[in-house]
Amino acid sequence: MTRKKSHRDNSAPGGGSQRQLRVGELVRHAMAELLTRGDVHDPVIEGHLITVPEVRMSPDLRLATVYVMPLAGRDAEAVVAALERNKKFLRTEIAHAINLKFAPDIRFRIDERFAEAERIDKLLRSPEVKRDLDREDDA
Repeated sequence: MTRKKSHRDNSAPGGGSQRQLRVGELVRHAMAELLTRGDVHDPVIEGHLITVPEVRMSPDLRLATVYVMPLAGRDAEAVVAALERNKKFLRTEIAHAINLKFAPDIRFRIDERFAEAERIDKLLRSPEVKRDLDREDDA
C-alpha cells in the first residue's frame, strides 16, 4: 500500500500555509503596534491614522507584504512612500518584536479591498440591479 504524498498549495484562497498565516499575523500585530505607539517619527505617518488589515508572507518567510490603508484613503501614496522611507527602522523593530530565524524584508502596498468593496456595494445599489432583483421577487 502506497502512501499519498502531501503537498501544500500556497496559492490557496486562505493565503498560504498555516505557518505563513501565523507569521503574517505576528508581523501585522507588530507593525500595528509600532504605528499606534507613534514610534515612527515621520511627519506623513504621524499625520495619519493607518490601518494594517493584512500581511502576506512569502513561502520562505523572507518577504512580508504589508497592506496598509490610511483613514478614508487620504494620501495613500504619500503614506506608502513614507513607510518605504522608514523601512529599515520598521524591519529592525519588527525583528525585535517577533522571534524568527531571519527578519523578513518588508514591502508596502495600498490595500485595495476597501475600494473594491465600495465599488461592489455601489453596483448592488444601482437601479439596474434593483430592477433585476425586483423582477426575481415577482416570479
